[in-house]
Amino acid sequence: MATAACGGGGGSGGGAIGGGSSGPTVVKPQTDAEAARFILHASLAASTASIADVRANGYEPWLDAQMSLANDQTAEQFFSSRGYDNIDSNQYYFNSGIADRMIWSELMAGNSGVRKRAALALSEFFVVSLNSVDITWRSQAMGYYWDTLNRHAFGNFRDLLEAITLNPALGVFLNTLGNRKADPNTGRVPDENFGREVMQLFSIGLYELNLDGTPKTNASGNPIETYDNDDVTEIAKAFTGYDYDYTGVTFTPASPGSTTQIQNPLYVRQPMTADPAKWRRPRTTGYHSDEAKSFLGTTIPAGTGAVETLRQTLDALFNHPNVGPFFAQQMIQRLVTSNPSPAYVQRVAGVFNNNGSGRRGDMRAVFKAILLDDEALSSAGLTNPQYGKLREPMVRFSQWGRTFGAQSASGNWAIPDLSDSASRLGQSPLRSPSVFNYFRPGFVPLNSQAATRNMVAPEFQIVNENTVASYVNFMERSVDGSGGWVSDVKATYTEELAIAHDAPALLERLDLLLTGKQLSQSTRDTILTAMQAETVTQTSDDATKRRRIHIAVLLVMVSNDYLVQR
Repeated sequence: MATAACGGGGGSGGGAIGGGSSGPTVVKPQTDAEAARFILHASLAASTASIADVRANGYEPWLDAQMSLANDQTAEQFFSSRGYDNIDSNQYYFNSGIADRMIWSELMAGNSGVRKRAALALSEFFVVSLNSVDITWRSQAMGYYWDTLNRHAFGNFRDLLEAITLNPALGVFLNTLGNRKADPNTGRVPDENFGREVMQLFSIGLYELNLDGTPKTNASGNPIETYDNDDVTEIAKAFTGYDYDYTGVTFTPASPGSTTQIQNPLYVRQPMTADPAKWRRPRTTGYHSDEAKSFLGTTIPAGTGAVETLRQTLDALFNHPNVGPFFAQQMIQRLVTSNPSPAYVQRVAGVFNNNGSGRRGDMRAVFKAILLDDEALSSAGLTNPQYGKLREPMVRFSQWGRTFGAQSASGNWAIPDLSDSASRLGQSPLRSPSVFNYFRPGFVPLNSQAATRNMVAPEFQIVNENTVASYVNFMERSVDGSGGWVSDVKATYTEELAIAHDAPALLERLDLLLTGKQLSQSTRDTILTAMQAETVTQTSDDATKRRRIHIAVLLVMVSNDYLVQR
């Protein structure tokens, strides 16, 4: 059932914000369920306060206000506040685990859930994985990457593309850091890794697309490739000559009396530079290729400097007609539905191309177009078996933490890597197994109803019999606080404790906040029966009340009605 439901359907089109001669009309949800459904598309979790806010002010005004919020704590501030930037015997400078702490603190707590939800979606498009960033200050480097995604989430795509290109963590992950021009004496040629991936994954994709995301075909009916090997070889030259910027970096002994010097983390928090005077070992000449570069119909003359070459290269990618539909379709998949209609993709891609004021790549306008589209808001999606998507495990766990007031006893948010699919969550943010993300956007489960209906179900690429069972076990021990991974982070369940004696009211609250009132009656009946198996009164102790809460939360969060988000 879940596989069949993981998809997208048709919408009425047009967009949620209408207009006439008297000016735009603010559209408001008519029920708490409609408001919650919208919030769960746009943010990491819903609350009764946010539901009331959306109902009072309308979809777009609420979204505008949320998009204008900056994060109350950046990754850099988290590391600094916990002493993780210190050079001492703790050796945090080489500890990958503190990046896990940082990202879970970001996802489970703090304001700007809308910004963080968009940044999390972007982290699955512009993929950099902590697993392969094996450097000093690796966690701080990933923190700077996360801060970059958040800072540019509602800015311009072109600016984000450049910021990611020059990001030190990306430079390590895809080999632009230290990438040198060709040397005919040794046979060395520029590394092509980033040149290939920036086209295939970060901008234009493999095949030419129509504005609605459908592939263009040639006279023989075959898809048309966007680039060839010559384009990869040529564009790779544009990404040569970059290294860490050591401006302002100082060194400290690794321990008292040690001759080993550790640089402070500033160099992983600054864009890479092609200026050799700013490198750790300054030079008068750099390693940028001064050869002519011809790719995707663009030619950069020989002798063009690194900075100007990068500008022209990224401009060429940014202005390619594929970027709008390629990016739009994947962001819709991450936030709303796995199988958006071509018309939905076209509407969002059109906003990417022109935000209404002649500006291309306006991310704020793009995310608003995704979330406010009729296909995202229409109640038709609630009954269309081809609409919706499977909630990713890391999104579920983040929602659990936010919904039930998770707090860190130490302030360190000591949640470890949860990637293990046999005994943990099976997905950990910023720890994709490869540059291709945790799953492919076009994945189709074999021998499934989705395949029969020509649907894709990306998140099902990380689902199998083992992960289904391990997720239930993981959530059971997370919800009741017995899992070692939540020894420092516990849900308070403050609001739930107040109504735990009233099983129907408790279930009503969980259905609203976790699913947007999408539990079927049969699922509700099953969960309510389990909740009422133990007697709980208003005077029962908190331990008794918590047992009922744990049962209810667990059963909702492992139900198909919750797992498939519509």
